[in-house]
Amino acid sequence: MKIKKSDTVLIISGKDRARTGKVLKIFPKEGKILVEGINLHKKHIRPKREGEKGQIIQAPSPLDISDVKLICSKCKKVTRVGYKMIKFESGRKAKVRICKKCGQEI
Repeated sequence: MKIKKSDTVLIISGKDRARTGKVLKIFPKEGKILVEGINLHKKHIRPKREGEKGQIIQAPSPLDISDVKLICSKCKKVTRVGYKMIKFESGRKAKVRICKKCGQEI
């Protein structure tokens, strides 16, 4: 997946269109992500003991990965993700994500 945990993303479709948020969790098998404060649903909770009140809490539900775009941390623009292989002095190679707009490492 091109989007990782703690990335900032822009929502491009749905009821929260044009809002941004931080990625909290990723579900790669389902192709979904959980974004902070986005796609909230209400959950009714029963009282556990007698005399206690019930509650309504809001919790984020997962969005499809195709409904978001990554915001580059360097240039602050909505961008696509590219990959580049870098070589360390020890001879080890690593694949690094890069911004398609500014070319910087994300």
